[in-house]
Amino acid sequence: MIRISQLKLPVTHSREDLEKKIEKTLRIPMSAVRSWQIVRQSVDARKKEELLYIYAIDVNTDREEQVVKRAKNRNVALSSEPVYRFPESGSRPLKTSPVIIGEGPAGLFCGLMLARAGYRPLILERGEAVEERQKKVAAFWAGGPLDPESNVQFGEGGAGTFSDGKLNTLVKDKTGRNRKVLEIFAEFGADPAILYQAKPHIGTDVLSGIVRSIREEIIRLGGQVRFSSKVTDLTAEDGHLTGVVLEGGERIPAEAVVLAIGHSARDTFQMLKDRGVPMEAKSFAVGLRIQHPQKMIDISQYGEKGAALLEAASYKLTCQTKGGRGVYSFCMCPGGYVVNASSEEGRLAVNGMSDHARDGENANSALIVTVTPDDFGGSGPLAGVEFQRRLEEKAYRLGGGKIPVQLYGDFSRNRESTAFGNVRPQMKGAYAFANLRELLPEALSEALMEAMTDFGKKISGFDRPDAIFAGIESRTSSPVRIPRDGNLENAIGGLFPCGEGAGYAGGITSAAMDGIRVAEEIAARYAVPADGPA
Repeated sequence: MIRISQLKLPVTHSREDLEKKIEKTLRIPMSAVRSWQIVRQSVDARKKEELLYIYAIDVNTDREEQVVKRAKNRNVALSSEPVYRFPESGSRPLKTSPVIIGEGPAGLFCGLMLARAGYRPLILERGEAVEERQKKVAAFWAGGPLDPESNVQFGEGGAGTFSDGKLNTLVKDKTGRNRKVLEIFAEFGADPAILYQAKPHIGTDVLSGIVRSIREEIIRLGGQVRFSSKVTDLTAEDGHLTGVVLEGGERIPAEAVVLAIGHSARDTFQMLKDRGVPMEAKSFAVGLRIQHPQKMIDISQYGEKGAALLEAASYKLTCQTKGGRGVYSFCMCPGGYVVNASSEEGRLAVNGMSDHARDGENANSALIVTVTPDDFGGSGPLAGVEFQRRLEEKAYRLGGGKIPVQLYGDFSRNRESTAFGNVRPQMKGAYAFANLRELLPEALSEALMEAMTDFGKKISGFDRPDAIFAGIESRTSSPVRIPRDGNLENAIGGLFPCGEGAGYAGGITSAAMDGIRVAEEIAARYAVPADGPA
């Protein structure tokens, strides 16, 4: 296979234009090309009057080495894309099927890979199936009660189900797992364009159907998925896991348990700590979510003409403050909504969400500041959890149980807002005006204001006084790490910490990749169980 990199064409180009560019670059006619495919597509918007797509293209033809030499182009080379391979099954006997705690991206993809290899996994999810979960969340946003076990954080699909469904990741991957994750998403209903887009996304409306389809495939292959099945204890003998205990007392024997609990399973973190599972506090980030008109972001990124041609624009911003704080945008949702993402009574957290079309009026993203154990106060592995809870309790009180919001101009003047400006809120869940300067530690507020001035120089209008802040964005990543050895195993034998909740991922794709990695380890170690699911 030949890889053509840095192939540039106007964003208005046709398929015929792309094929002519391939011909010209390789110096061969298209009749000599057996097949070609896009492997990467990104937008070059440095010149607003001349927006370009930049492609990487794989071409299959005869005498490829000779073609590469004849092209005399540094952007033409033989392709060395990693090909994903799941390992052969191991030989160690496994009396019970693997048990997976949690059906977010890590647990879901771990379960799918094990099911396809014949292991008939049992997935235990504390929340509800995605269909029921969607109804429960919609009712909560409409003013109904919070269900602590089925909400934006808990339930089939994990926290990512109510998000933008972004699939980009910074994980360096030489195994092909990243590509495998994208292929699986496309197999179960995502737009195949995610296989080559530089910033692929699915959208929460499409993602929910994909999650359901993967669950149905796991069951078809002999696995089990049990909802409303909260794990409240572990059992072990001689340092090795023997099973799990569900709320209500049911005991399930297990020799291999995947701990894919997500970043918000605070009660489970406490249980693990009480059972002596090694854990440690880790840095994460907190901040506020900001809304701007999507049209403003589009024009700033693409220009007037480009804004009419391209899909809703995204951005990624970073700032190093004079005080040494790092401030950056996170989970940017073009054409999306700010949502009430709470999971505990008396505490409030927000997140961002977009549908596949990204056709909402506003852009939103979190503006967050890194916090370390030195910022938490207290001690022990759950100090970060308690720090999050204190912020969320403040947010709940400030908004009277509603999402507290404030115009940026009022935030900078340290006064409560009384009316919106030209930016109209796009929210899922009730909201109320408050002074968010009372929410964050002053050092973090000052860092945000310094960053806003810097971001306004990068995106015109970003620091406009009527931009809308909402808080608190506290669930950016897990506040703990559950250590594992080189075989991905905890100090308790048979326990495999996995995904974002265990501190080994930072989004849908990286969590899914880690789930696949753990599935590989279990498969390479154990023989396929002779009996049915646990």
